[in-house]
Amino acid sequence: MKKAAVILCVSALAGMALVTSCSKDPKNPGLEYMPDMYRSPSYEVYGANPLFKDSLGMLQPVAGTVPRNYVFFTYPNTLEGYEAASRDVKNPLAANEENLTEGKRLYNVYCTNCHGEKGQGDGSIVAIGKFPPPPSYSTGNSSRGGAMKDLTAGKIYHTITYGLNLMGSHAPQLNPTERWKVVMFVNQLQTGGTSPVAASDSTKTPSVSTKATALK
Repeated sequence: MKKAAVILCVSALAGMALVTSCSKDPKNPGLEYMPDMYRSPSYEVYGANPLFKDSLGMLQPVAGTVPRNYVFFTYPNTLEGYEAASRDVKNPLAANEENLTEGKRLYNVYCTNCHGEKGQGDGSIVAIGKFPPPPSYSTGNSSRGGAMKDLTAGKIYHTITYGLNLMGSHAPQLNPTERWKVVMFVNQLQTGGTSPVAASDSTKTPSVSTKATALK
């Protein structure tokens, strides 16, 4: 008899728990046992957080923080920095078919919309009249002076890094190695796309010291 009473009580309690824990509202979890054990309170990334002085949930990195594997480019976004990059910075990558092919692929992804497939400034957004055409790599003149075909690898890399006029910076889209591959392909477009792979600044893998200078 005792055993039956215990079973009856347990069944009744289980039934009550089942009823009270259910809800027609899909956002209402109902009655939960120790919810903090598996549903810990959290703050939205861009929401308020009373635990910090600035009340922001997302903290700023410590001053001077540098991302892992970050590559510095110490030439500023000025005309002086542009000219200095032209003088000092050389393409550190080996001028081979593999790098040129990858440079072409990246160029087709990020550059053809404006510059066109052959670098003639006739990209798709230019063709529909949304933006003025950029100068041709082989026959145009740079807004900073001089012929586009005479732009050095350092100048092209500087422009990809910082952008120029209506062209924004492509540093967020292309890491330094990818930028140099694009530079290599642009070097080919400067001669109408007929130059050999050796159009790059380098024909062999440079020494460590040269590479450090070029990838600043």
